[in-house]
Amino acid sequence: MSKNKVSSAMFFVLLAGLIWSFGPLVVRNMDNAELVPWQYSLIRGLAIFLILNLYLFLVEGTKFINNYNKIGTSGLIGGISLGVANITFILSLTTTSAAVTLLMLGALPFIAAIIAYIVLNEKISKTTLIAITIAAAGIIFMCFDSIQTGTLFGLVNGLISSLGFAIFTVTLRYKKNTPKLTTVSIAGLFAAGVSLLVLIFNDSNIFMTLKNTSLSSLHGFIVCSALILYSAKSKYLPAADLTLLSLTEILGGIFWVWLPLFGINEVPSYNTIVGGLIITLAIIFYGLNTRRYFFRY
Repeated sequence: MSKNKVSSAMFFVLLAGLIWSFGPLVVRNMDNAELVPWQYSLIRGLAIFLILNLYLFLVEGTKFINNYNKIGTSGLIGGISLGVANITFILSLTTTSAAVTLLMLGALPFIAAIIAYIVLNEKISKTTLIAITIAAAGIIFMCFDSIQTGTLFGLVNGLISSLGFAIFTVTLRYKKNTPKLTTVSIAGLFAAGVSLLVLIFNDSNIFMTLKNTSLSSLHGFIVCSALILYSAKSKYLPAADLTLLSLTEILGGIFWVWLPLFGINEVPSYNTIVGGLIITLAIIFYGLNTRRYFFRY
């Protein structure tokens, strides 16, 4: 594989994580988000489904419909897993701090590495293993006091979200000819369908204010944009590497909800700042050493 393709993949996956990092900021701008998590998940899921199918129509024309016949078992599993990740991410983010939710996503590289090894027999390179270990140290350091602001419900849902996204990432690598964006479209439809069933079962109002509905749709657009980049470059990097690079979502997410410019002011603790710097170091270490490897060969 050429070094240019690897370098491009690394850049776009980093960018995808950065785009995803605006999600917590969107949620924090909602009115009483903790009261409408299922409505939020419904609208966001529908937005993901509609936007991606519109994108596929513009790129492929009406032929994009045939992609649903090619999705296969792995694509279906990936779509459902990503749908679960989307739902639990919202449930976590609306019940605990952005820092705690994002820190639970820090488990992604470890989970993805284990699943990829079992399912795909993907070996973990020495560079990736060292980078993951460094990132783990940063996440543990951040957790020392961030964990105190969380609830068990939020923590568990954050971990489930990590598991779902890790499975989705491995399925992208399992069959590289699977229509990847169609898999993401299924995830949006699954999240919307489950959310609608929960709302109907609880006899809840499925509608929200115009502001909350607009923000939910905006979040769906953010998710779609990043997933297009992430999915397109998934064939060039192992699953563990993909999820490691996407940890920029943690760094950006914590930063945006703190930045006074946006008016949320969730001030990160000293441990969170130091831990974030350690994660940044891990990503830089990975990037530099991976590039050296490909330039050498």
